Amino acid sequence: MYIGIDVGGTNLKAGLVDETGRIVTVKRVPLDFRGSEHFARVLAELSQAVLAEGVDAQYVGIGLPGAVSGGDVLFTTNIPMENVPLEKLFRQYLDLPLLLGNDADCAAVGEFFCGAGKGTEDFAIVTLGTGVGVGLILNGKLRGGAVSSEAGHIVMRQGGESCNCGRRGCWERYASATGLIQQTEAAMEGHPESLLHEIAEKNGGVEGRTAFQAAELGDETALAVCHAYAENLADGAISLINVIRPEVIAIGGGVAAAPEHLLLKPVREIVKRESFGRHGGRITKILRAELGNDAGIIGAAFLGRVM
Repeated sequence: MYIGIDVGGTNLKAGLVDETGRIVTVKRVPLDFRGSEHFARVLAELSQAVLAEGVDAQYVGIGLPGAVSGGDVLFTTNIPMENVPLEKLFRQYLDLPLLLGNDADCAAVGEFFCGAGKGTEDFAIVTLGTGVGVGLILNGKLRGGAVSSEAGHIVMRQGGESCNCGRRGCWERYASATGLIQQTEAAMEGHPESLLHEIAEKNGGVEGRTAFQAAELGDETALAVCHAYAENLADGAISLINVIRPEVIAIGGGVAAAPEHLLLKPVREIVKRESFGRHGGRITKILRAELGNDAGIIGAAFLGRVM
């Protein structure tokens, strides 16, 4: 058995996971950060809470948004930790090995063993959220830790939109859910007649799904937003494909739930037309990620299999 913990923006989710990737027990608690020592104790208590009586776990894996190296957290994006020896602190409360991965790497591991990447050797996941996360499995091993991919910061447009990383024109500025929302809002400003306004009002604001919902109803402005977004997603995917030539790229995150004909179908067509694979060699498949919200727990639990 393994324990996997997914550190989100507002909650901690822990699961006891068996050898097949089945989550046996799940516990959730709110994220209430009161310093690194307290955080380590909460993680240990949560781990103990999912352990059934008489059941042993080989280790605890934790996925969090940020950079890690070995048992140390280099920094996190949603809680104030920098250069924290988390494994050392954790083992004061629970004497089990602690494995760390960032959230995209854990999603990649989960999908590799139990989802869209099952049966591959070279696999990538692209997660579409606040930013664009990328996790890589190469030759069956995670490209993680201090050398985790930051492919979301491939520059697509020299001198383009400012990115939080300090550069301009990064892929995540155009292909993240955040970018999609900004593009939708810009389209609404220029087209007051668009159904986008009605749908946004009904949903309580503009969301990543807003443009797709309006496009499903035939709104031309929304269709243009969806088309441009699919091109942006495909452009970055092509750069990734041309560098590592994976067997599969899985698209995850909330935006990935968009209708196939509005997102993944056009992305596949653009990739097929424009990636180097058209000249021969491996053709990369573009698939939707399969595990949803369970990917983080399963991937964290299986970190020991790919390190």
